[in-house]
Amino acid sequence: MMKIAAITLLLFLAPTSNAASVDVYFGTRGGSSKGIYHAKFNTETGKLSPADLVAEIGGPGFLALSPDKTRLYAICQQGKEPSVAAYEVKSDGSLNLLNTTPTGDGGAAHISVHPSNRFLMTAQYGSGSVAVYQIEKNGRVGKRSQLLKHEGGSGVAGKRQEKPHPHWTGYSPDGKFAFVPDLGLDQVVIYKVNGAKASLSKHGVAQSIPGGGPRHMRFSIDGEFIYLLNELELAVTTFKYNAAQGSAKQLTTTRALSPETKAKERFNSSSEILVHPNGRFVYSANRGNDSVTVYNANPKTGKLVVKEVQAIRGAWPRNINMDASGRWLLAAGADSSTISVFEIDQQNGELTYQTKSIINVPSSICILFNE
Repeated sequence: MMKIAAITLLLFLAPTSNAASVDVYFGTRGGSSKGIYHAKFNTETGKLSPADLVAEIGGPGFLALSPDKTRLYAICQQGKEPSVAAYEVKSDGSLNLLNTTPTGDGGAAHISVHPSNRFLMTAQYGSGSVAVYQIEKNGRVGKRSQLLKHEGGSGVAGKRQEKPHPHWTGYSPDGKFAFVPDLGLDQVVIYKVNGAKASLSKHGVAQSIPGGGPRHMRFSIDGEFIYLLNELELAVTTFKYNAAQGSAKQLTTTRALSPETKAKERFNSSSEILVHPNGRFVYSANRGNDSVTVYNANPKTGKLVVKEVQAIRGAWPRNINMDASGRWLLAAGADSSTISVFEIDQQNGELTYQTKSIINVPSSICILFNE
């Protein structure tokens, strides 16, 4: 009896096969894509299951989760109308459509949910606007409550910067400010968040490098710095962030690729930036060169130094993302319809390609872990 009890206890304590498995969602656009795809990722082996279509909808390019991970939101095309879709995330990883809401100002390039879960934002690249939507208690997206138009254009990079092009939306660590990098303005536009009304008001700007073309940004783990990815110059500009004032001071800029490497491809451009959970490494994706640049980050100065440039084994990496542990990095090749997997060296941040882990996802441009 004691032996049986001991075996039973060991079985109870042993980890289940599902313990290392997490849900991953893929936003897609163009080609043969039909909507949002889903796969299981094993965080012990670094292997992805084959991806299945989990929500059929037009052009769900970028995705975002609610803070409690029970709702998923997507920019999309509902018929001919650019919209935002809300889904319930079920325990088996499947999605149940709650509703869709028109953007009313053209297609969105990015979406994010405020930490309060009271509203979400979208950035309309083509029309130069930022939209705010209230989130209802049942997770549905309400009608658009604000439309904030950007104005001007730096003009440095010709037609690409003749007018505003908001490209990303996100929030300060304390949720008091919202940030929108604008490729056409060479600025990050900063908004103050009114928590009581779940609304935004213009607060200020952070000026990037001339002709840089701000695309996406991330805060350092301690919230002291902002790392801004400049799409056109393939460079990361570091800002010192003042949380009390909601302002950012430009410090240094580090190129993702050498001028010689950049010149080899006609259409080189940056796409995504990530900060490792340990705060010591930063990653950016390079389209054209089809690679990921690994940087070492100085925690005291925020300065970045390029450590390596790793090929993604795919074409046109529109997006990269990491699992919560920071052990694995996934790269979405939009033109190759591939998701490749890399293991991250926890000592130096370098990437090792996992040769047997690559899967196909049609026209993949967004990777979203649900952990």
